[in-house]
Amino acid sequence: MNVDELVREALREQAAEQAAPGPGLADRVLAVRRRRRVRGLAAAAAATAAVIAVAVGLPALDSGGEDVRPSGGGVERTEVVSRAGQSPPRDLLAAGDVVMAAYYTTEKVRRGADRKIAERTYWLLDPGTGKYRKDDRWSFVAVAPGMRTAAVLERALPAGRIGLLDLASGEVERWIPVDHGVGGLAFSSDGRRLVATTYGEDPGLLVRTGDSDGSVRWDLPYTSSRNGFQVIDVASGAGTWSEVETSDDPGDPAGFVNARQDFAFSADDRLVWAGRASAGASLDFFDLDGDGAAPPGREAHRVWYVEAGLSPDGRRLAGGFAGSTRKTSSWILDPGTGDEVAEIRGQQLLAWADNDSLVAWDIGADGGEFHQRLVLVTVGSGKVVPLSGFRSPEDDTKGRWEPVFARR
Repeated sequence: MNVDELVREALREQAAEQAAPGPGLADRVLAVRRRRRVRGLAAAAAATAAVIAVAVGLPALDSGGEDVRPSGGGVERTEVVSRAGQSPPRDLLAAGDVVMAAYYTTEKVRRGADRKIAERTYWLLDPGTGKYRKDDRWSFVAVAPGMRTAAVLERALPAGRIGLLDLASGEVERWIPVDHGVGGLAFSSDGRRLVATTYGEDPGLLVRTGDSDGSVRWDLPYTSSRNGFQVIDVASGAGTWSEVETSDDPGDPAGFVNARQDFAFSADDRLVWAGRASAGASLDFFDLDGDGAAPPGREAHRVWYVEAGLSPDGRRLAGGFAGSTRKTSSWILDPGTGDEVAEIRGQQLLAWADNDSLVAWDIGADGGEFHQRLVLVTVGSGKVVPLSGFRSPEDDTKGRWEPVFARR
């Protein structure tokens, strides 16, 4: 059974089990408080999404079945498989062209008196059963479009080889050796190439630091060990490594990056890019030979920490948190100018489901900034379709899960 068949089957089961919504779903008022949590200069870029207190009347929530909504000049059908009662989801979750292909949790594991490693544990979608299955062999997983193959890294990072995992069998079909240790992976949009980000040491490293009050914290190191990237042809395993220098000077706008700052492909797959910690939302582009390049016109204003990026048709760009005094929302940008052209529900935009709708994190009625669930939101609409149950409201616990999306 392929992914499209799984989605159709899940929709049929969901429709059969769906109870009619109760009457009188009134608007509720949210109070949202976003605090900036200081974790050292290495994590400074993520804090740019800090949120001010807001209040909003919440629209009635949909049940999460198959959804039809206006789209531009016509009507566009978006298949939605919601798991609003599951956190983390146990069964396939999908919206439009994207499927949650996996999710992971993170645990800080002691590796000496002054070192810990933030280790991930993954649950991968089993295409035969439509359920997420734990697979603790891997420290990093990237899922290819079409959801037949995942690129995986073994537990010890940086890794000396990349595995190509068959998601149906759960077996590695082939190993690709690399000359420089790899800590992160991303597929091109056609799944034919991988960009592997290379590091000198585990990018999940945490170091022991002390506060002025005598308490102990575990923080990201001040500098990054990232040293370059390698673009790999998946079929042949061939690829050439390119060095990219980093800096330990936060005043250096060209080279100061977070401890983990992975590379990804541009929308047209002609370049790779990565963000910069010292320059807010800025990012650097390189050609596939490792030379610096001008940003593509449609991605010049991309916000690196907003995962959704460019819409499939290239007409819209997902932006950062809006900081509105009316509601929990994010910006949609004009890709050509970077202008804010629309405000859309959602705290953090994760993936485009189609040209008008996105999967996002959003908060609940309690206003807790870390009490989030996955939702489907649409440009030009206040409609919010819940896709998952709520994550733990705690900021830093083993139970908080992060989704991995892939196009089907």
